[in-house]
Amino acid sequence: MGEVFWSTIQSVSGAMLRIFIIMLIAGFLVRRKIITQEQIAALSKFTVIILLPALIFSNNLLHFYPENDKTWWILPLLGVGMVIGGLFIASIFYFPDWKKNKNMLPLSSMQNAAYLVLPIVQILYPEDFPTYTLYIFLYILGVTPLMWSIGKVLITSSSEKDKPFNIKDLLTPPLIANLSSIIIVLASLRNFVPQAIIDSSELLGKGAVPVATFILGATLGSISFKKIPPVIDILRVNMVKFMLIPAISVFLLYYFKIYQTNPVLANLIVIQSAAAPATSLILQVKAYGGNAQKVGSMMLIAYVICLFAMPIWMAYWNNLIID
Repeated sequence: MGEVFWSTIQSVSGAMLRIFIIMLIAGFLVRRKIITQEQIAALSKFTVIILLPALIFSNNLLHFYPENDKTWWILPLLGVGMVIGGLFIASIFYFPDWKKNKNMLPLSSMQNAAYLVLPIVQILYPEDFPTYTLYIFLYILGVTPLMWSIGKVLITSSSEKDKPFNIKDLLTPPLIANLSSIIIVLASLRNFVPQAIIDSSELLGKGAVPVATFILGATLGSISFKKIPPVIDILRVNMVKFMLIPAISVFLLYYFKIYQTNPVLANLIVIQSAAAPATSLILQVKAYGGNAQKVGSMMLIAYVICLFAMPIWMAYWNNLIID
């Protein structure tokens, strides 16, 4: 258990360290007003409208081949199940005033399913990395539509000034890119998409991760530590995110013996269940509005907790299946 624990904490720390370094640099630039909040907001809009849709579109067309795995649909369903389950549990914790705290629900249930998880599995399981990569892309096929529809509506709400629901709020560029690319693949229309469009989308998409990380860093780095969320909110969000969701996931994986039939899938779900909140959530707040101070400070706390929570759960999981 000791070797697994330390190898895991090193990989998680390495992935998280890059985010915190960028956070410090971006936060410094914002605090010194070298980069303004208006510029960060404009960059967020550009990322949401151009870079993220390009990344999603190109990734789906380049990596999604349903004919190679007849059970591919299980991965998106697992992503949907974890998000919906997390939202349900978080709603219980916030009952009866969950409507006033809607922006806390996505932080409890929508994880950084790709950009944080990819470098971790690359270090932990280098020999199976191609399989993990495919599984991650399939998993986020289910997460992304929820992230950019329900998640966007919830995270951009504000108890001070809540906007009425509009069905148009669900139609975001990343959601449209995800659904359209899936339809193209399933309808066997991939070959009719000009290669130049795919290549251009891939080129633009490569900028999504560093730019999104910079925006996350600029937002978190500019957060006032004098205005942290209420302790009760910190406890509720992180108890759901780093205790209940991983515990339920581990129980189900062990009970149904998924670690015996598909160890790669089992390991990935444990990692996903203990991952920090998605960076896309802060992008949505910056691009569409919301309580950036509360969401950003809560996310900052969650990323710090993730440094300890993920290694502990991975160590526990590996010790459990070995015994």
